[in-house]
Amino acid sequence: MAEITAKMVADLRASTGMGMMECKKALVEAEGDLKRAEEILRIKSGGKAAKLAGRTAAEGVIATATEGAVGAMVEINCETDFVAKDETFLAFAKAAAEAVVKANPADVEALGAVVVGGQSVEEIRKAAIAKLGENMSVRRFVRYETAGKIATYLHGSKIGVIVDFTGEEQLGRDVAMHVAASKPICVSKDQVPAETLETERRIYTEQAAQSGKPADIVAKMVEGRVTKYLAEVTLMGQPFVKDPDLTVEKLLAQKGASVKAFAMFVVGEGIEKKVVDYAAEVAAAAKI
Repeated sequence: MAEITAKMVADLRASTGMGMMECKKALVEAEGDLKRAEEILRIKSGGKAAKLAGRTAAEGVIATATEGAVGAMVEINCETDFVAKDETFLAFAKAAAEAVVKANPADVEALGAVVVGGQSVEEIRKAAIAKLGENMSVRRFVRYETAGKIATYLHGSKIGVIVDFTGEEQLGRDVAMHVAASKPICVSKDQVPAETLETERRIYTEQAAQSGKPADIVAKMVEGRVTKYLAEVTLMGQPFVKDPDLTVEKLLAQKGASVKAFAMFVVGEGIEKKVVDYAAEVAAAAKI
């Protein structure tokens, strides 16, 4: 039997919001498989036990840049929130976003070689590190070049959205704000990953089977849950944040508009930050 550690229980609690004992029992049943333990908790609780989008741990900013029908969004990380607000760091983030727009680099490594204002992005990064005394890096970027329009939205500097759309400028911004608020995973139901849909269907099937109802009723229950899930996670199926009586799909149809793609970045999403126990460090230093 797999060893169930306190950290495993803590991680499961953080990702599901369930109680300690429930998490431990689920991990035991799943033989230490975290993903399977999450499914077990969802099945037994009858609820979503939704995973967190990821532990927002690393500091930094999201920056965007547009030039005509080309737009880009980047995530730049640093070690502390203090540096994330520094003008030098923010200038680096802006330069990186503009470099993505202009040069269309293949990846983060290629972005480092792009020259902006006589210096490469990598040279600008190293100069900023030397000045601020803190490590910083370009974590990821996305770039859209479209026959339509580009809309961007920043919620502070920690959440960023970019949308490839057609229609009025304000509508594009409204859709970008909606994405930041409602966090859809894709534009339409046909874009939901098959693996994700298979997992949801399996969970709903096991939940419905526990009701003791006939197989044909169970099948209808499952399909109903799947339909509801697709509406919750797709941009087209969600109620528009400014007018919940309308889905985004209906709003776009009314305006003669469309959304081809979108991306959302949250600073530090999915990165686990090292927790420093300063009191322990001081105590250890005092013994030297």
